[in-house]
Amino acid sequence: MSNQQVRCGGYLMVGVAGALVLGVTGCVGGGEGSAKPSDTAVAGTRLCGGSAVTADAAEALEVITGASRFEASAEKSTIAHAAQELGGGSGAPGTVDGDVCRIHTPVGAPEVELRITWLRSDGTPVGDPAPKFTVLPMGERALTATDGAVIRFACRSGKLTGSAPAHVDIGVERGGMPAEPEGDPDELKDAYATLAHSFSLAMAKELGCENDGGLEPRPSLDPASR
Repeated sequence: MSNQQVRCGGYLMVGVAGALVLGVTGCVGGGEGSAKPSDTAVAGTRLCGGSAVTADAAEALEVITGASRFEASAEKSTIAHAAQELGGGSGAPGTVDGDVCRIHTPVGAPEVELRITWLRSDGTPVGDPAPKFTVLPMGERALTATDGAVIRFACRSGKLTGSAPAHVDIGVERGGMPAEPEGDPDELKDAYATLAHSFSLAMAKELGCENDGGLEPRPSLDPASR
């Protein structure tokens, strides 16, 4: 897999992981209309296989999207499926990546799409993050902004092929054309970081990483000291 995918005629880095130094853009399909409200919407804690979104992360989703219910995830859009793909891959840094799942507000509600992505590399973090990111003390490196977050952790596990440790980035980003995020900036940053932590910890557990990849049970939202 390439670490870029075509979206609406342009290129979108897979996950916020690709935006540690460079920004990302996206595109959300579908237009506005008078669609009927969805009757298949589910609670946030049931998304992406049901193991990745904690109650705190579901509250974070509501902060980001304004919604408490969402379109059900695709059958293979799970941490378990993503971990299988991640665990079997190896190669040069930054060349193995993919989607965990996508989260959509239900039909009839204002359209919001979130993309949850993974990226595996054999290298440690390099370069400075883009100015929009706040650095948090989680894993090897955690960055959050008003439109996305990414957490990198190191994983040693018998489920992984290739060199050890593997460095795993879990990214959460909002799709759509670039726009000024609505809401309190600090609350949005905390919400994206909480969601990224929830998926990162779920991935670390699914992969069987030693010491859960160094991730604590709860997210650390106070900015890291410089």
